[in-house]
Amino acid sequence: MIKLYRPGTGILHRLPAAAKLAGLAVSALLLSVWPHDAWTVGGALLIVCLLYAIAGLPVRVLAAEAWRLRWLVLILATALWIFVGPLAAWISSARLVALVLLASLLTITTRMADLLSVLLRMLSPLRRGGVDVDSVAMTVSLTITMIPVVAGFAEQVRDAQRARGLRPGLRGIVPLLVRTLRHGDDVGDALAARGLV
Repeated sequence: MIKLYRPGTGILHRLPAAAKLAGLAVSALLLSVWPHDAWTVGGALLIVCLLYAIAGLPVRVLAAEAWRLRWLVLILATALWIFVGPLAAWISSARLVALVLLASLLTITTRMADLLSVLLRMLSPLRRGGVDVDSVAMTVSLTITMIPVVAGFAEQVRDAQRARGLRPGLRGIVPLLVRTLRHGDDVGDALAARGLV
């Protein structure tokens, strides 16, 4: 499994995992549902960037996380610019970048064990209904941590294509899917080796 957590002593590292998870959920809801304009979505993106500084992370960490998204943003923004308009392209792209950067910040400042513990506590009332809470908590935490991992895979695929002189296009989807599925197999093997599945 790819280790995303980076030890630190910043405010966000010391904040309880439950508070960070709740903050991610509320932020994702506001970013997705709130009718943003060019200024408010820009402000939201700026706040997300400031959170990296508040967390005590070097600027290079934020830059690396944002750089991973460049091809995804480029393709999305170009398509929206052509078919909808520049304002829609900016708002949708900024929303996407803010959400992924928030998810990355959560995984960088929170240990997987802490995240799982919070999810288990939150979902424990569902046990009465016969829900396998352990599996649900593991699925949710893996989903959150996979967002920056898949973004990293997309960056590696684009870099490999560029090194071979290939133009960006749909052909990059196949190697991205292969890498993602292979990573999924590796994660499944790691979980099985620890007796978690």
